[in-house]
Amino acid sequence: MALYEQVVIARQDISSAQVDGLIDQLKQIAEEQGAKVTKEEYWGLKTMAYRIKKNRKGHYVLFNLDGPSAAIKEMERNMHLNEDVLRYLTLRVEEFEEGPSIMMQNRRDRRERRGEDEESRERPAEAKAEKTEKAEA
Repeated sequence: MALYEQVVIARQDISSAQVDGLIDQLKQIAEEQGAKVTKEEYWGLKTMAYRIKKNRKGHYVLFNLDGPSAAIKEMERNMHLNEDVLRYLTLRVEEFEEGPSIMMQNRRDRRERRGEDEESRERPAEAKAEKTEKAEA
């Protein structure tokens, strides 16, 4: 079966309980169609880059799905009909990422993943002070 990652953005004015209900509804549709939800992450209420249907914020949810394309099409059809869903994006992937997604990791974990150290990063003010000290010497 194919592997898919799906991100769903729900309206900002629905409650957390309604978001949980929406997640359960989408999981149930996937399982009825023969897909398996391997991971589900609620990213929270986030500000969007631009308005979508008069909404400035949205509830973001990530699904990792393992199943046939028919199950994905049925989920997308239901999301298109549901007025609480603003947008969704489904991508086919070769393999799932292990551990929490990049959105769930805090800033320090992101830096460690890229191989950056706190000490190796210079702040602009400190870099300026060093340059002026070198120029004076």
